[in-house]
Amino acid sequence: MRGIELAGARRSVIIVANSLERGNVVATVELAFQNTHFITSAPNIGKLPPDEGIEIAFAGRSNAGKSSALNTLTRQKNLARTSKTPGRTQLINVFEVAPDKRLIDLPGYGFAKVPMAVKEKWQQSLSEYLQQRDSLQGLVVMMDIRHPFRETDQELIYWAVASEIPVLVLLTKADKLKPGQRKSTLLQAREAALAFQGDVTVEAFSSLKKFGVSETERVLNRWFAGGEND
Repeated sequence: MRGIELAGARRSVIIVANSLERGNVVATVELAFQNTHFITSAPNIGKLPPDEGIEIAFAGRSNAGKSSALNTLTRQKNLARTSKTPGRTQLINVFEVAPDKRLIDLPGYGFAKVPMAVKEKWQQSLSEYLQQRDSLQGLVVMMDIRHPFRETDQELIYWAVASEIPVLVLLTKADKLKPGQRKSTLLQAREAALAFQGDVTVEAFSSLKKFGVSETERVLNRWFAGGEND
């Protein structure tokens, strides 16, 4: 991969229902994402919390709007720091949704104007996390709806599929397109995603207009519930 070498008071979790899938009882959970809070920032996987529980990672190019999406999803304006300068996320940022359920904001890739030595260091952190973190149960790959499926995005998705990790592609900044064009682009992206031949879901997302949030929550809830039954 170019740039990424891959070898009590308020309950946070509500059990909604149990369903029978392939003979196994699978719990469906509904998480209160607004209760999400920051835990730590780590320069490498050695500084992360213990590798247990369930983690869902958010990845994407440095200008894909990861921090804004996390703030929108959690209904918090400043949970993840946003900046007009792409590439500010240079550490692995960890947020806890509920006990043993975490969202991971990974360093952005591809655009940031930082020294090469610094860029190589956090690209290494990204690669190590993806390859070595056993608690990783799902990967959200974020990309500007106007520039979907760039080379590094595709390679990241192919890696996840090969590793049997489900992927949610969020086409961010979807408010930049008119409704008709947005719908057409979404349909084209979903068709393109079939080429990955894996568990790849595609949704349009807008932090500004707040659409795509419920669809994203539905996927994350399923992943968090599924991880409990592995």
